[in-house]
Amino acid sequence: MSVEARTKPDSNEQGAMARLGAALADWSEKWFPDAYVFAAIAVVIVCAAALAMGRTPNQISEDFGKSFWNLIPFTMQMAFVVIGGYIVAVSPPVRKVIDVLARFPKTPKAAVAYVAFMAMAASLISWGFSMIFAGILMREISKRVKGIDYRAIGAAGYLGLGSVWALGLSSSAALLMATKGSIPPGLLAISGVITLKMTLFTWQNLVMIVVLMVLSVWICYVSTPSAEHAKTAEMAGITYQDPQESIGAPQTPGERLEFSPWLTVILVALGLIYLFNVFRTKGGLAALDLNTYNFMFIIAGMLLHWRPRAFLRAAAKAVPMTGGVLLQFPLYAGIFGVLMGSHLNEVLAKFFVSISTQGTLPLIGGIYSAILGLFLPSGGGKWVVEAPYLLEAAKLQHVNLAWMVQVYNAAEALPNFINPFWMLPLMGLTGVKARDLAGYSTLQLIFHIPVVLFLLWLLGKTLPYVAPILS
Repeated sequence: MSVEARTKPDSNEQGAMARLGAALADWSEKWFPDAYVFAAIAVVIVCAAALAMGRTPNQISEDFGKSFWNLIPFTMQMAFVVIGGYIVAVSPPVRKVIDVLARFPKTPKAAVAYVAFMAMAASLISWGFSMIFAGILMREISKRVKGIDYRAIGAAGYLGLGSVWALGLSSSAALLMATKGSIPPGLLAISGVITLKMTLFTWQNLVMIVVLMVLSVWICYVSTPSAEHAKTAEMAGITYQDPQESIGAPQTPGERLEFSPWLTVILVALGLIYLFNVFRTKGGLAALDLNTYNFMFIIAGMLLHWRPRAFLRAAAKAVPMTGGVLLQFPLYAGIFGVLMGSHLNEVLAKFFVSISTQGTLPLIGGIYSAILGLFLPSGGGKWVVEAPYLLEAAKLQHVNLAWMVQVYNAAEALPNFINPFWMLPLMGLTGVKARDLAGYSTLQLIFHIPVVLFLLWLLGKTLPYVAPILS
């Protein structure tokens, strides 16, 4: 069979689930606007609801405008999650580690399952790091293992944003609730501070992580086509981009400072001393808030790149990836202001209480968060919108508040499987399109939905209600 013939999709070989994923991807590429537009639509809907409740246009505009900048610290923190993760992932030492890791898989099925596991494991540390790390890893593996379907391995690399990432250390919702200075005052009065010991570092969360990782790896392994039926990157005319470039050599006396490691040594030393003191005085988990988390990645990036020129070049390439965060999060802050000013949060809280019980609120909240995630593709920003009424409902129903954060985290990851917004970093690195990933991602989603919702319901029964910590 010719290469040209093999590049044409065979509907019988593709399978029903992959065909469904391709159809969904085609539809989303045609009809889905930019994620920013979804956020703007959400503003319109919330403002219309506020009008229906009796708020005047002037009052709504005041609520929106006064809250617009309330998330600036959190916005910058989330932007630095992306920047720090990228800087570390493209550093020469990490690239060498990736080169070693790429040598292990020997068959297409093993390669795809391996990339899936590594992407998810990396996402537990940082979703920003995971996307770049997995993109480079899948490219290196594709050079060594022939006959890998680029769509299957691309979807496997994307699992860092579609499976367990929000259950790990880069969970923006969990880190926000553990960082008192980043929680909007209105939300803080409802929830208090919810530490990581109560969210990420529980045995219930560990069970979720293990079950979902095993499920994802299994799906990748059994669904990957053999080499004879695979559509490789070469067949699709895709050339993987290499994010690593030479930094050159200093041309002027002033540029010598950009290539000197001494400035890096001093800055890293200052950072390490600070981190030592923070962890020594506050304790391990108490010290790990968004600021400390991002600080560690930036210091690690400086050290791993060694020379300021290399560090700055990596940072410059990372910054464009933060555009969506910088533009959308102020809109989410405005939505939060309208919710609180119109008391819509109280109405929604009562609604969730009316349709749920103490046992079913985690299940209903999970379904709601997953559906809303299709239209508001932003983990941390969307949590600020949902948290006031979900946590208020949890208080009224005496449901564990920390588990409701994890309900949000687990459910929030589900729509990421088919939402093109989160695919952008991987697409930019590898040259693939959303439709290339969506078929296998949809297959993952179909299996994950019942498993995630069942676990949220079951594990929620093991956690007692704890009153908010307001001090």
